[in-house]
Amino acid sequence: MKERGKIEKLWREEKYRVLFHDQNAYHSIRTLLKSPTTLGEVKEHITHALTITPTKGSVINAFEHMWGYFKKQCTQYEKQHSRELKALYIENQIDYFELLSFLKNLADKYAVEYLQQSTILNITK
Repeated sequence: MKERGKIEKLWREEKYRVLFHDQNAYHSIRTLLKSPTTLGEVKEHITHALTITPTKGSVINAFEHMWGYFKKQCTQYEKQHSRELKALYIENQIDYFELLSFLKNLADKYAVEYLQQSTILNITK
């Protein structure tokens, strides 16, 4: 695989994990990818982004981006459950692992390969 292919594969796998940590880092890497860059540079930017502690806002933002893959095909129960989980997370009654677990289950149920390959949905407690 050529270097550009490796870069695109890495970004495809890590983009929601980066967004989960910091939206500014996410946008910075997207900008970096629009010009010639190396795999090493991209890895370095991703590694730095992952050192940033996620905020409630960044977690909810990433959750909503990933939720977008399901909202048109999911059941009414799943839509309601999504809203409830989000509210519980905002109120500090559950941690973000509950949100990610819910999304992982949906990605598997609806066979959303793009999300199944995303590293964010493979994080464990």
